[in-house]
Amino acid sequence: MKRWAIVVGIAVALAIAGGGAAWWYVQHTGTKEIIGSPTVEFHPDLPPAPTRPPKAVLSVPWPTYGYDAQRDHVAPFKHRPPYRQVWKLRTRYYIEYPPSVGYGRVFVGQGKGRFFALEPKTGKIVWQKHFPFCSASSPTLAAGLVIQTYIPAPCGKVSRSLPGLVVALRPSDGKVVWRRSIASESTPVVVGDRVYLGAWDRRVYALAVETGKVVWSVETDGEIDGSPAYAGGTIYVGNNAGSVYALAAKTGAIRWIGRSFSPLFHSREYFYATPAVAYGRVFAPNTDGTVYAFGATTGHLLWARHVGSYVYTAPAVWKQKVYVGTYDGKFVALDAATGDVRWEVETAASVHGAPTIMAGLVYFSTCGTCGQHGVRHSKVGPRGTYALDALTGKLVWSFPDGHYSPITADAERVYLAGDTVLYGLVSR
Repeated sequence: MKRWAIVVGIAVALAIAGGGAAWWYVQHTGTKEIIGSPTVEFHPDLPPAPTRPPKAVLSVPWPTYGYDAQRDHVAPFKHRPPYRQVWKLRTRYYIEYPPSVGYGRVFVGQGKGRFFALEPKTGKIVWQKHFPFCSASSPTLAAGLVIQTYIPAPCGKVSRSLPGLVVALRPSDGKVVWRRSIASESTPVVVGDRVYLGAWDRRVYALAVETGKVVWSVETDGEIDGSPAYAGGTIYVGNNAGSVYALAAKTGAIRWIGRSFSPLFHSREYFYATPAVAYGRVFAPNTDGTVYAFGATTGHLLWARHVGSYVYTAPAVWKQKVYVGTYDGKFVALDAATGDVRWEVETAASVHGAPTIMAGLVYFSTCGTCGQHGVRHSKVGPRGTYALDALTGKLVWSFPDGHYSPITADAERVYLAGDTVLYGLVSR
């Protein structure tokens, strides 16, 4: 009897342990989702971003990462493949973020601090700079300046307390107009006379565009690696603590804070990607593999859709759809109102950089090896750049180079960022 009781006790203990392990696994790895409503804080007639005047587009065709302050990643140009290559620039290191175009130049930086101003027609270098820092952002063109951010060297894991650089350059010759010692991976957004960016020191900064003087700064609860977006007098930015902040652009006052899901026994994951603002909502992908939609005015979580193992791409937003790629080899179009999957395609490898939409096509690049050392699955495969029909997901065109964010453009050409080469393309 005593032996039988011991056996039963062991069996019960094992069952409890097994059940506990299963419960822990589900809580630790399981996904959560919230279905959205097309009638709650959704304004489909509200344009994703204000239309820029033709004269402004002519002077500065592509002013910043994501094209506009709301970061919707939609180009107004009509180029479609097939393309013919007219020039290429070897940058000698990774191009993590795409170029910006304006003032008669194409401006692009590579990861190890080299910065180039190119003649758009030929790709000839007009001037170049080398800063002893690392670059993980696109330049922003505004107020007759080229504004670029940098983080400390060497380009890897370094102390977050080391100084970086925010620098404003004269577009004609690269002369430094002003500089500030702020370590930032943000592509700045410029609205009026203010430059907004996030930083490694957890702060969001508003700088005077003419002098770089700090107008205000606000501390958040985590390091900021993404870029801010702007709409309706509000700055929106995510951080590595799994928080999205809405700040009054004029004063920095906190209007609301949104959060990602928080698994048991695990901290919230990163809002590494830059959010996009459209239809009265803030679309924010998280590295937990979920795309979140917050109300732009209230901060209410309106929907959340789990799409893959990791999501590092900033979203593109077009025709009431939200487009992202994942590390486990998927490219997805979601309904902007509900979060439902409109279509999904398999990709050749992990997708890291933000997509771009132009003339009804959505362009993205495969990273190849991004995420291969993560704890969740990442798809390893060839690097390349692809264009899909944005309505159906059908493959239309591909190019045998790519890595991060794929293309920008002006009225004459498309500029494709490969692994270490920038290409100038024209439609055939």
